Amino acid sequence: MKNAIRFGALAAVSALALAACSSAPEETPSTSAEPTTSVEPVDYKACMVSDSGGFDDKSFNQAGFEGLQSVSNDLGIEIATAESTDEADYATNIDQMVAAGCDLTITVGFLLGDATKAAAEANVDSDFAIIDFAYDPAIENVKGIVFNTDQAAFLAGYAAAGSTQTGTIATFGGMNIPTVTIFMNGFLAGANYYNSENGTDVQVLGWDGKDGSFTDDFADQTKGQTLAQGFIDQGADIIMPVAGPVGLGAAAAAKAAGNTWIVGVDTDWTQTTDYGDIILTSVMKLMGPAVYDVVQEAAVGAGFNADLYVGTLENGGVGLGPSAAAVPAEVVTKLEELKAGIIDGSVSVTVE
Repeated sequence: MKNAIRFGALAAVSALALAACSSAPEETPSTSAEPTTSVEPVDYKACMVSDSGGFDDKSFNQAGFEGLQSVSNDLGIEIATAESTDEADYATNIDQMVAAGCDLTITVGFLLGDATKAAAEANVDSDFAIIDFAYDPAIENVKGIVFNTDQAAFLAGYAAAGSTQTGTIATFGGMNIPTVTIFMNGFLAGANYYNSENGTDVQVLGWDGKDGSFTDDFADQTKGQTLAQGFIDQGADIIMPVAGPVGLGAAAAAKAAGNTWIVGVDTDWTQTTDYGDIILTSVMKLMGPAVYDVVQEAAVGAGFNADLYVGTLENGGVGLGPSAAAVPAEVVTKLEELKAGIIDGSVSVTVE
């Protein structure tokens, strides 16, 4: 975490952020944690409110929470958390953090946008940050934390198109919201780029840039399994589920099929799931390091500021996980070239 991505005053960008992926709801405790470090404690309290999956979802919420724990351990700051079981909990949990005297309250996910805005406007002397949301116009006591995950998803789409044995790949989402479809757009653009560069016709099921397949939640793994099985029945041998824990249902279907790969999202699925042997690669957004940096800057750096944090390939805020042996060596080499092109602007990740 010490090498967490740096942030600075970045120009305002589109509110397209990434998937607000969560897991099956559990109880809604508010917990406090004491730092486990021997450093001189810093008089600062950073707090976090989860989306509906809670902090053990092995995905979106957990990644952010691990960043909070890490900065607490390193700086000796106090932290507190509140877990949400559904959308009705958002406002109550945020208000609970404010009442607990939090210097900074971080909310996890696009779906908490309205509740975070309301709390910030009602508590102008408190500071807030939100993962996967950028306000337009900006709110002076809220820092948006967003990620250009389409950049990394483009690389995954290219890798998938270059690795498929059937000529058919697929992707689906948990909800039709910008933080989900940004993954799917990048994946489609990468596959299209592979086709244009190699004269191939790899088909992408589940998303055409406008319409697609969605499970309409981030919790029910059976929906992910059913949807993935439908793609497998149509010949897809690589699937990218952008649905948090619902994606584990897709992985179960792929595992059962015996000849299907999964592209993980948010974290490196070879490390965070039980399906490492069928993970082609993963589209990672490094939420933990982002949370670490935002808290560190506010607590012991220059202080809180509302400048938008944008994670990119260039600053390490997003990235591609390790490639399985099924990805041809020449494709792996090409991915490095494409990454450089995306960074310097010579390769576009826009769906055309």
